[in-house]
Amino acid sequence: MVMEREQDRPARGFVGKIGKRGVVIAVAVVLIGAAVFANWFLFSDSKDGFDGYDQSTDVGGSLNTGTNAGDNASGDDYFATMQVSRKRSRDEALQVLQSVVDNVDADEAVKAQALNDINRLALEMTMESNIETLVMGKGFEDCVAVLNGDSATVVVKTDGEGLMANQIAQINEIVYEQSKILPVNIKITER
Repeated sequence: MVMEREQDRPARGFVGKIGKRGVVIAVAVVLIGAAVFANWFLFSDSKDGFDGYDQSTDVGGSLNTGTNAGDNASGDDYFATMQVSRKRSRDEALQVLQSVVDNVDADEAVKAQALNDINRLALEMTMESNIETLVMGKGFEDCVAVLNGDSATVVVKTDGEGLMANQIAQINEIVYEQSKILPVNIKITER
């Protein structure tokens, strides 16, 4: 029996080596990663977001207070912009996941994982909405909640006098009751 030498075999392209399923998985992971990065970038303590806040830690979570001197947007614009950005980011992630589910060439395991991710995102969106509604029900004028796995960021509109310990406790309790995220993983920011 004659063995084919490596150089005598026809060269297979990149897609041929990893297969169509691998390409679909790689593209889905990159797009979901981009959506998560956009979400993180918009809601993290970046220079474009919350730079300039004094930070103090409270038992059961952290609290950022103060104002961003470089921010010219009104509070209402800020909350509306953050809600639209969060929705856009989630919609893009859901669209990518749905395209994986709808792909006839995708492996069943990949489709099942995409469906699990869709369900998780839908659940997170529901929890965020519930948190925002309940926090505003406690007397805050506006609120944006962002859940990311086992951590949460809650931005509340206040009168600028700072959050009281009981308000922080209420927000931590609401987030925990809705999402089971521990208070130590909840970041509360005053806007």
